[in-house]
Amino acid sequence: MFSNIIIIIPARGGSKRIPNKNIKLLGDKPLLAWTVQQALKFSAANVVVSTDDKKVADMAIELGAEVPFMRSNEFASDDANVIDAVLEVLEYYAKLDIKFDGVLLLQPTSPFRSIKTINKAVSMFFNSNGESVVSVSPVSSHPYWHKKIKNGVLIPFDSNYDGSSIRSQDLPDVYELNGLIYLSSPENLKEQRSFYSLNTKGFVVSSRTESIDIDTPFDWLLAETILSQRIKQ
Repeated sequence: MFSNIIIIIPARGGSKRIPNKNIKLLGDKPLLAWTVQQALKFSAANVVVSTDDKKVADMAIELGAEVPFMRSNEFASDDANVIDAVLEVLEYYAKLDIKFDGVLLLQPTSPFRSIKTINKAVSMFFNSNGESVVSVSPVSSHPYWHKKIKNGVLIPFDSNYDGSSIRSQDLPDVYELNGLIYLSSPENLKEQRSFYSLNTKGFVVSSRTESIDIDTPFDWLLAETILSQRIKQ
């Protein structure tokens, strides 16, 4: 069984759509705190925050996470791929001769994921021989119902299917990425430069609340609404 997991939380300082997003208060605590606190409940893991911002780094350390180094400028821009930041962290620990069986990426933009969900995803990873696991959710709008406009005329997006003639209960199950869980072996990450592999397992998360991914001001408003409803209950 894989028992040596590193949890990497990517948290840059900049954010164009929601300024200072990772340190902005969601409810009674910063957005980053929601994910760090979840990660720390998974005891068999190193919890590392990868950031380019000293305020974020100081907050992460105060919360109990590790910030072994500040992310290089090369991997701190809006155009940088998160996989580069992940590989940078792995390279740092490799130089210290510290190896991990699995790498779990938890993005701060999913504040409502539960430790139960993390545990289930890690169990799936164990049972799939530690290749890769990526979380998905049932789509809110089935692709068979999607349309496009050609010469002003509304036509099916996929000419092979016209969803208007198919009952919703007869539609095949389709899933979309939710950004909640990315889990892979270091070997796969280095080989594929991706959390995907030739045998990626889909980890289904049906909860709309857990699957929320805060990317826009509207998403933030939705998260605040969810919190207010929790308080009322």
